[in-house]
Amino acid sequence: MKVSTLTVKCMVFVVCVSPFMVMLWNAVNNSLGPNPVEAMTHFTGLWALRFLLITLTLTPIKMLYPKSGVIKYRRMLGLFAFFYATLHLLIFLAFEHGFSVRFILEDILTSPIVDVGLIAYILLIPLALTSTNEMMRKLGKAWKKMHISVYVIGMLSILHFALSEKADITNPLFYASILLILLTIRGVVRNRTQKGPKKSNDA
Repeated sequence: MKVSTLTVKCMVFVVCVSPFMVMLWNAVNNSLGPNPVEAMTHFTGLWALRFLLITLTLTPIKMLYPKSGVIKYRRMLGLFAFFYATLHLLIFLAFEHGFSVRFILEDILTSPIVDVGLIAYILLIPLALTSTNEMMRKLGKAWKKMHISVYVIGMLSILHFALSEKADITNPLFYASILLILLTIRGVVRNRTQKGPKKSNDA
């Protein structure tokens, strides 16, 4: 039996919102450990990165399997990456700094971790705002060029993660390897696509 796109989208939505619900449940039940703020900061940042990489995975899948239909879910996954990144930022602003402009500016001026994360988030904002079909039509080719910056955001997010880990960067390196694989697949497939017509003309 064929499952409708709407049903799959609902299922994807439930899966995407599940980490947030788990965090909320743990917060309500005081199950976040001895440092709840740090736990929530790490949790939301990690899921923002995961959803960003999952979103990036869909383009290579589409290139390799054009009929897969996975691209239909890219927008939702990308917006969830933005959602978790926004939660990550709000926890930093509200719970770590109490929305104090002085303390926030002090961190921005002295902490490379904060600077890299903030740049990544700022770059993510226009991508979230232009994710609608209407904006895609209005921007045309400029939309694609703008959304290529998602790979830069991915690199900055991993760097932000690595800086926050300090001593052990095993996990950031794991996510960096995933991003590298995705970039490699994208580059190889695009290169073959561009060379294809030339070969046929030569023949």
